[in-house]
Amino acid sequence: MSSKLKSTTGLLLLCIALFACQSTPKKNPQNAVVYKGQDGKKYLALADAEVFDKSWSHSKTLFVQMAAEPDNMHPCNSNSEMRSILNNFVHKYLLTLDLEQCGVMPDLAIAMPEEDATHTQYVYTLRENAKWDDGSPITCDDILFSYKAYCCPLTQNPHQKPYLNNIKRIEKVADKSNAVRFVMERAYVQNLEMTIDYPIIQEKLFDPTHILRKESFEGFKDKNFKANPALEKWAQFFNDPKTGHELQWISGAGPYKFVDWKAGEAIILVKKANYWATNSAQIWDQQGPDTIYFKSVKDPNTLMLELKNQQIDASTFLSAKPLLSLQEDSAFNANYNSCFVSNFNYSYIAINCKPDGVKHGPLFTDKRVRRALAYLTPVDDIIKVVYKNKCGRTVSMVSPLKAEYNKDLALIPVDVEKAKALLAEAGWKDSDGDGILDKVIDGKKWSMRADINIMNAVPDWKDIANMVAEVYRKAGIELTIQLMDPGVFVQKNKEHDFDLSMGSWGGVSSADDFTSIWSSDSWKTKGNNFTGFGNAQSDALIDSCKYIVDFTRRVPYVKAFQALVYEEQPYIFLNSSTRRLLLHKRWGNAKFFIQRPGIALNSLQLIQAK
Repeated sequence: MSSKLKSTTGLLLLCIALFACQSTPKKNPQNAVVYKGQDGKKYLALADAEVFDKSWSHSKTLFVQMAAEPDNMHPCNSNSEMRSILNNFVHKYLLTLDLEQCGVMPDLAIAMPEEDATHTQYVYTLRENAKWDDGSPITCDDILFSYKAYCCPLTQNPHQKPYLNNIKRIEKVADKSNAVRFVMERAYVQNLEMTIDYPIIQEKLFDPTHILRKESFEGFKDKNFKANPALEKWAQFFNDPKTGHELQWISGAGPYKFVDWKAGEAIILVKKANYWATNSAQIWDQQGPDTIYFKSVKDPNTLMLELKNQQIDASTFLSAKPLLSLQEDSAFNANYNSCFVSNFNYSYIAINCKPDGVKHGPLFTDKRVRRALAYLTPVDDIIKVVYKNKCGRTVSMVSPLKAEYNKDLALIPVDVEKAKALLAEAGWKDSDGDGILDKVIDGKKWSMRADINIMNAVPDWKDIANMVAEVYRKAGIELTIQLMDPGVFVQKNKEHDFDLSMGSWGGVSSADDFTSIWSSDSWKTKGNNFTGFGNAQSDALIDSCKYIVDFTRRVPYVKAFQALVYEEQPYIFLNSSTRRLLLHKRWGNAKFFIQRPGIALNSLQLIQAK
């Protein structure tokens, strides 16, 4: 989530966007070797091509690489990055990401909300011309319905509930016909930016009989809440997989319509005719390409071939090695702009700290063992070999681009002997001479054999996992790499069905709320806390980090929380990611952003042939 809270914005924007781009003549700024955010800009504006090459297509269909399909397109019961990207074009939000300034900006709201002195009440006034596809206006009832749907205890979105818990109530404003007031329980660092993750959905489509109008936010938070039959029936419909897959339900107020989903092949969006925001200058209202064709291309060799044949226009998921190889090709450079872009994401290996003891043994319940794994993980070599030094290391979940990143935490080097000593201290030894460590725990002998789950959609991760497994073996730990589809990968994480799991978390410029990924409740509810990390101390620090809105007072708590996670080692933090961006030069009006998703695809314009 992004941030524009008065107490944090200035410091959050101290980060410098660092772009390591292809090396070509410096007369074109987008091709500079290093771009450092000139004039304070957090984006790189690309100059339009002066000549439309005869080999370039005149089609107004933008072909975009899709590395992994979304698990579904439900407005809230999903947690995949691809869904979030698609939602930018299909849906509208009260506020949305400000790509240029690394903050938030109005979307369905006509302006930033009126905020009271206590940071607990916010009045949003809606754009009067905003309409649904059937021509009906977007009203306050749609806002109330959307947030009631997300807050309803029966809605299957545990990963989102932590951000919603601070809502006390949402109400219409008596003296304003098109305004709603959010009343929050307390000041919270994401009282504003929480709105960018919850698309506004049409009450008429999802609740035509107004079941949720009979419910209240206060009632949903009551510990004795019990759903009535009507609400249970509505929730059964709302949670049905069809609402995340069938086209009639994938409908929003955004500039593009979701028209086709060819499983394993493509997702196709078409710009709407007579769109209500056609005359708007706002970036997320734009309708540049006639069609945005998200093409599923997982195999790196196939992707390279399609790029060389100019069959893909844009990618924000290209792996590092293929892009570096392509940038050595003069023909590719003549047809594409490309860049390595710093961002707020990070990659990690998650460790199951609370295994079931049956399918997954108690291999990593001792923090000495987890620290040993950190000493065995060749992060510097991974960055050098896989990413060709196009990214940097990190030791925490806070981006090094942010002022609250804890620089006092030392990077953990590879030290096999230190790892062996820690493992021996924790009681792990090779008692049977098979080369694999073992230990008797509660009367049962366990061997240090573990699976590491990775998504098959990210080629780099298989290379990384192989490098990790090679070093782990030197200390008597045997890893088996488990490749899986993204949906299966996410589900296994949520079910705590893993030993080790390699992944990445996306981030933006906002002040972090660590609840969803790190609170102990998020593990109990099968949210985004996969590892089982958490206790009273860490939960108290999380609360301090999210409820102290003054940046200066908040920073010590954020750094203390990072130090606690560092000490307990539930994650092995790998690198602060770079986003690999490429865009065909037949598209103009283009910018590469430090803020996700990196490229505003809907704002691109086919350049005029000369």
